[in-house]
Amino acid sequence: MLNASNLFKSFGSRRVLRGVNIKVDRGEIVALIGVNGAGKSTLLRILSTLTRPDGGRISLDGNSIREDPIRVRQRIGVVLHSPMLYGSLTARENLQFFSRMFGAADSEKRISMILDAMNLSSRAEDLVRTYSRGMQQRLSIARALLHDPDYLLMDEPLTGLDDDSIEHLIQYLKHASQQGKAILFATHDLERACELATRADTLHRGVISDSLPIDDITPEKLRERYHQLTAVDQSSNTERHTR
Repeated sequence: MLNASNLFKSFGSRRVLRGVNIKVDRGEIVALIGVNGAGKSTLLRILSTLTRPDGGRISLDGNSIREDPIRVRQRIGVVLHSPMLYGSLTARENLQFFSRMFGAADSEKRISMILDAMNLSSRAEDLVRTYSRGMQQRLSIARALLHDPDYLLMDEPLTGLDDDSIEHLIQYLKHASQQGKAILFATHDLERACELATRADTLHRGVISDSLPIDDITPEKLRERYHQLTAVDQSSNTERHTR
């Protein structure tokens, strides 16, 4: 499992994470929800080893990620707001580059399979800078899946995708979880969270303040509970923006 305990992170005088505890087991799909600025992206960057926490411990299958961060990165696939792609290369060339970086086995076969899975085969030889936002997002997801990671960390993975692509990705991720992958994704879409996730964790005021098995709750109930928990913060944000 991916296990983080007592994570703290501040940026200057602003404390974003105040002792976060979160676990993601193999076969789980966990939706990380929270208001804008709650620290979801920061938490995902820390878990993916791209940002250092100020305090706390993160382990992967019982081993601290600080002991062998390179090995950890080989077992994690990451999708962040930035697609982390090279616009002057084709989709295939991008995946070939990252395949070499990760040392992926049977890379050309794997690349073709992932391009097909993300419905990008027909545009595989086109430069990425000619891609739409949704196509870049699909290629970013393909990059994250390329080395067949055990853990997927995804920040708003459905952003920019059309309905067909969203449904396709949801089915792909569900299948991946059934194969034993552990998936943690941040989202603002509570309905999609209920559709995809097995659990919803709310990041609020620097901690995981609510953790709900999706089987036990409807989208309406999740929305009601979420709004009750975050109402004060949302009112404060609205007031600041209207001043």
